[in-house]
Amino acid sequence: MPKLGKFETTKVIAENLFTALHIGASSVSMMVAERADDGSLTPIDFLEQPAPVARDIFRNGSVSATTTERVVSIIKGYQKSLAELGLDPHDVTRAVATNILSEAINHETVMNRIRIACGLRVGTIDDGEMTRLIYLKTRRRLKDLPAMRKDTTLVLHVGPGNTRALLFQNGGIARYTSYRMGTHRTREAVEGSHAEGPAMLRVIREHAYGNLAQIRFDFSEFTIDGLIVIGYELQSVASSLTTASQACSLKSFRQFTADASNMSDVELVKRFQLDYQTAEALLPALEINLAVAETLKLKEIHIPTSEYEQGLLHDLLVSREFTGAFAEEVLRSARILAERYQSDPSHGEHVGNLCARFFDSLTDLHQLTPHDALLLQVAAILHEVGTYVSPRAHHKHSEYIILNSEVFGLNRLDVTIVALVARYHRHSGPRLDHPAYASLSTDDRIRVSKLAALLRVADALERTHAQRVSQLEISRVSNKIRLRLPGLADAAVERLAMDSKADLFEQVFGLSVVIDEDN
Repeated sequence: MPKLGKFETTKVIAENLFTALHIGASSVSMMVAERADDGSLTPIDFLEQPAPVARDIFRNGSVSATTTERVVSIIKGYQKSLAELGLDPHDVTRAVATNILSEAINHETVMNRIRIACGLRVGTIDDGEMTRLIYLKTRRRLKDLPAMRKDTTLVLHVGPGNTRALLFQNGGIARYTSYRMGTHRTREAVEGSHAEGPAMLRVIREHAYGNLAQIRFDFSEFTIDGLIVIGYELQSVASSLTTASQACSLKSFRQFTADASNMSDVELVKRFQLDYQTAEALLPALEINLAVAETLKLKEIHIPTSEYEQGLLHDLLVSREFTGAFAEEVLRSARILAERYQSDPSHGEHVGNLCARFFDSLTDLHQLTPHDALLLQVAAILHEVGTYVSPRAHHKHSEYIILNSEVFGLNRLDVTIVALVARYHRHSGPRLDHPAYASLSTDDRIRVSKLAALLRVADALERTHAQRVSQLEISRVSNKIRLRLPGLADAAVERLAMDSKADLFEQVFGLSVVIDEDN
């Protein structure tokens, strides 16, 4: 059912208020939160109304004009509420749409309609940010959910179009995978079967068979102690499933799923106070989560009883801030990938440290962002994974491996940039006849060139793979970057490597790189 709030305007300073708007799979929601002096956010109010965005996309491949206008109408209503609160209705802190909107053939038309009608620029949540949101939601459970204190815990998020799995070991992420299997995607895929009751559960299970087999394979090497499942539909009925410990036995979960399969959508709406779009997707959500738990041979499931959408809106306001913990998880994921392909860890880490030195010392020159610095670190860790295939032309193999891998917290654009930077650590620099590079925007091609130039210079100083360069002094004189390597008596090898690798740096930044003698 629609969830409507009433703004409390007393004792609230408008300057301290932040707003998040989310066009979700089955609803449009908005939260207004107040930021305290310590930076924490306290929700002032929450608004939510249903809109069948996912149903349209997975049924017809596009968002209907009727649904688009409903979304516009809902947003306009929210904007009136913001104006009553004394806020600029067109200045929403974060305005985003579900990542499945990008699958609609008319997604740009929908975005343009919202922008024209409501005066809002709405972005799409990409895979990287969706992973960050799941991570933030999970981190909140670390302290109070017993399962998270166990050695190995799988966090499963069955979203409207895709399922993501984060494996935590001792509080850190050991593996991250995603699957093209979701609640609304499955609902529309099996709708044509006209099956009902337990027969519908069998159809859903059969439709998910390939993904379940992949999940079994992906986590076969781990002994999973606990399973935490999060998602809009499941958390909407969590209070009917869980105990005070937020645990539900598999037997109880199986019975609940069977009982739900014998209810019509109308009965589900009345029984659990859902909107119709959520009711339609509830059965796939239940059966997919049950199937994963059975596949992994677990005895219970842990379901947060907190409001899914309110938590997501809260996290939207902070997810762009790469915390040290999150950035470290990204690097941890890269290290796990490097280990899988038997890349020399000490070499990758040392090149990464040298990259960080160059990045920090030349910020006014490259004018890149902290996010770019993180991508450079990931590229340094992974730049030699291609040697797993063959030492010959390993830079090309590195590009291929990275492009076809997942790194926790990075979206596909991020992964593409990392793959290209890794490719260009040796031999040819960026060229427009390289398909992945040519597919990027001009701005992103420039980012790749800058990052690759930094990586090549750092890699030249680690030519021996022996971590000979332990100290580095960087100075800029006239049209040169001068490097001094204290403690290294003979830099002949590094100087020779720099002669072949500093070409891209000079092309991009107009500065040659010179290694001075250590007198």
